Amino acid sequence: MFQTYDDTADPTLGAARVARLRALFKEEGYAGFLIPRADEHQGEYVPPRAERLKWLTGFSGSAGLAAVLLDKAAVFVDGRYTLQVRTQVDTDVFETCHLIDMPPQVWLAKHLKGGKLAYDPWLHTVDGVKRLKTALAETGAELVAVPQNLIDGIWEDQPEPPAAPVTPHEDSYAGEEAQTKLERISTALKERKVDAAVLTMPDSIAWLFNIRGHDVSHTPLPLSFAIVKADGTADIFIDERKLGPETRNHLGNIVAVHAPEAFGVNLGELGENGAAVQIDPASCADWINAKLLASGANVTHGADPCELPKACKNAREVDGARKAHERDGVALVRFLAWLDENAPSGKVTEIEAAKQLEAFRTDTGLLKDISFDTISGAGPNGAIVHYRVTEKTDRALGPGELYLVDSGAQYLDGTTDVTRTIAIGKPSAEMKDRFTRVLKGHIALSMARFPEGTAGAQLDALARMALWQAGLDFDHGTGHGVGSYLSVHEGPQRISKAGHEPLRPGMIVSNEPGYYKTDAYGIRIENLQVVTAAAMIDGGERPMLGFETLTLAPIDRRLIDASLLTADEKAWLNAYHARVAKVVGTAIDEKTRAWLAEATRPV
Repeated sequence: MFQTYDDTADPTLGAARVARLRALFKEEGYAGFLIPRADEHQGEYVPPRAERLKWLTGFSGSAGLAAVLLDKAAVFVDGRYTLQVRTQVDTDVFETCHLIDMPPQVWLAKHLKGGKLAYDPWLHTVDGVKRLKTALAETGAELVAVPQNLIDGIWEDQPEPPAAPVTPHEDSYAGEEAQTKLERISTALKERKVDAAVLTMPDSIAWLFNIRGHDVSHTPLPLSFAIVKADGTADIFIDERKLGPETRNHLGNIVAVHAPEAFGVNLGELGENGAAVQIDPASCADWINAKLLASGANVTHGADPCELPKACKNAREVDGARKAHERDGVALVRFLAWLDENAPSGKVTEIEAAKQLEAFRTDTGLLKDISFDTISGAGPNGAIVHYRVTEKTDRALGPGELYLVDSGAQYLDGTTDVTRTIAIGKPSAEMKDRFTRVLKGHIALSMARFPEGTAGAQLDALARMALWQAGLDFDHGTGHGVGSYLSVHEGPQRISKAGHEPLRPGMIVSNEPGYYKTDAYGIRIENLQVVTAAAMIDGGERPMLGFETLTLAPIDRRLIDASLLTADEKAWLNAYHARVAKVVGTAIDEKTRAWLAEATRPV
């Protein structure tokens, strides 16, 4: 219903397309061109029209960059995609590089000697352009903005921009009226002594105005821009085909609606009036910054003013998240019981399993969409962190293998994201050891108590310690923020080595340590949890924060080596499983309830 399994990316087309791109930029006098996986809003989720990186290279991951020079080309990805990129691109055409081991700036400085390096200023952030200019300063090369994206000039069947309907998000789910949110943000701008802030991230706009859209897959984003002013007024720039009478009426009370073409004009007017305008250099397109500066605006840098308030869910949103996860838990338990009954036959495939899980979620009657393409990986495919099954890669769940399924749902009252690793048949001793170490890290983070002001980077090691003690690790963050019927990946909070935003009550984060053995199997255990005020510790001197686990689904006991667990870890696991059995057990049939009783039996 919501996920497709075709593989439209074809790496064999890369050589011809790169040749056409080189001919074009050579004709224009450029030495190279940069192709990020991005749209004008710099978000993780982009419409088909913006999939330029995939069209050129074949790489379909959610983050990456290609650099094409006259005689060399490279694709840069993070640790989630190092295996995937090698299978999706023509490595005779593109060098594949890890963003940390060989950043684009270093590669460009090494291979580009003079000339003009072209980039689309709509697809690069202010910070990103600054880093590129710094890297190129010693090479003699010049970074040059192009008026039109060069890929668009050779992509004949490029899709049209999306124009999906935008609908109001009811206050009963949002927990706060849009007018009240606007007043909060305007007050914050006054305190910062700025006249206006430019909002470029659609999830911030959706949160602020209590609207949702359908412009990208699986995330209810209304692609648009907005300007919020310190005087309490606001403007939104959006394709008016998206707005029906109900939404127009909803927006008409709080914001002036303009066509997208008016955005540049309004930015220019801010500059002409000498306004102090705040942009977020980490997410604002370089084009917007250049327009403001050229028109005379006093541009100041600061975080998106909606990002932190959006991340700190109010009581209504947290309650909605609990309800969404209880509902999702029923679908997950039904799926896991179905899998245990059918997978031993050796006939269940990755696609069939993903479709069945989606069907159980659809049965809730309240599913709006899945929150991302389900990662359904059996055996070696599970070792590809963000594996996306296609008709070409689909394989059966075989005996003696591990099956990793990472999935989520979008409901009006909350967004879910959960990963479980399941033994198909008898697991090896190594599999059980690795799984239990991942579980120990998951439990350590779940049980954490920490003072106010603690950031995710300070907690990240808790999830890795048991793996480190065996000389192991995983090459991705431990946790990301999650929205409320919005993006499944949300900032500013995250639990990772680079997570420097202090955790606050109401923030929802994932807890997902893992282990991946290339060409063999993958392991990940993921729950969502909300930051809460923790009970005072006897004899303690400072108030503490902690986590409340939202996800409700059993963890495969067959993969646990109980001898590696401490008494406290066993107590946590048994209490969690008892809660799953109690909450979910009342909403499933007798046969599934019997399966759940066994799956949640105390360790």
